Amino acid sequence: MPKLVALDIPGGELFVSALQKTWDEGNAAFPVDQRLPFEERRKLIERMGASKVIAPDSEHDLKGLPVEDGDALVVATSGTDGSPKGVVLTHDAIAASAKMTSDSLLIDSSSDRWLCCIPVSHIGGLSVVTRALLTGTKIEVHSKFSASSCEKSGRSGSTLVSLVVTAMRRIDVSLFRKVLVGGSSIPIDLPHNVVATYGMTETASGVVYDGIPLDGVEIKITDGQIFIKSPSLLRCYRNNVSPFTDGGWFPSGDGGEIDKDGKLKVFGRIKHVIVSGGEMIWPASVERALSGLSWVKEAAVVGNPDEEWGEIVTAFVVPADKETAITLEQTREALGEVLPRFALPRALHIVDALPKTTSGKVAKKQLLLGDEFDNSVSRD
Repeated sequence: MPKLVALDIPGGELFVSALQKTWDEGNAAFPVDQRLPFEERRKLIERMGASKVIAPDSEHDLKGLPVEDGDALVVATSGTDGSPKGVVLTHDAIAASAKMTSDSLLIDSSSDRWLCCIPVSHIGGLSVVTRALLTGTKIEVHSKFSASSCEKSGRSGSTLVSLVVTAMRRIDVSLFRKVLVGGSSIPIDLPHNVVATYGMTETASGVVYDGIPLDGVEIKITDGQIFIKSPSLLRCYRNNVSPFTDGGWFPSGDGGEIDKDGKLKVFGRIKHVIVSGGEMIWPASVERALSGLSWVKEAAVVGNPDEEWGEIVTAFVVPADKETAITLEQTREALGEVLPRFALPRALHIVDALPKTTSGKVAKKQLLLGDEFDNSVSRD
């Protein structure tokens, strides 16, 4: 039986060679997040059922659980609201993902070069590596994101890069032919060479580009939730639980709609929707509006319990300039030009940084009201 091999290795050429070796031996790979403390990495490796661990200077065997023939990867989800799940992706799934992306971006393997500068332990970075390997496209892999190193790579021949919004804002995107950007709160007005992607670990990376499903991908909306069919979908979770509904549809857990132009609009996680005074408010729409304000560097929005309203829209803002005073009144006034009144924040916290998971997603469970925010809040 094939094994699951944990790659406890930073991103770089060593990771790429270890991944290829794992596949050549008929095994599946589990990339381990290097930003986790040693004990957390050990627990995660055990949780995923790895039978072998490859580290930079050593290898050792464990009593793990086998994988099935054809399995290529087990990737841990971000775990923003609990323990991460192991997503099992087959060779067929990642090959389909690589082909769909390459076809959509018109990639020429003889002249294009991928830059991977985001963590390979998460699907955004890992899929850059796998699609390069599977399509024979050149690739440069960095161990971590650095704006200067990213731009240097763009100037020296890298033509393609995948980033999150925060990283995208730190570089000159014109240095690359195409920039894929994913995650929540993607700005509306993007440079012409930047592609807004929608996908997740379970889809082996993005399956919708600029609102349009890639070839072979189907999207439907049922009761406000996005459902996906794609040849790149997971086989199952590591505990053999299948997430599929009748007909092979994958429930994304995201709310959305198909607009009049046939494009998918993603509202955000259904479990994060705010109901205030009977109105349904999607945090991502408020976050996008906040991010458009000149004095806001980064923002996150949650719903906190309120006796009068049920929940209130609560904004957490990292200021662009720490010396600039930001008030709830000025924020509501500015947002009132683009949002309905019921969606305006009723509480505002000014913070130095937003709590995040190792994949860079905002850890919204940590944004529930607590003593640590009492000195930075203004309320309507």
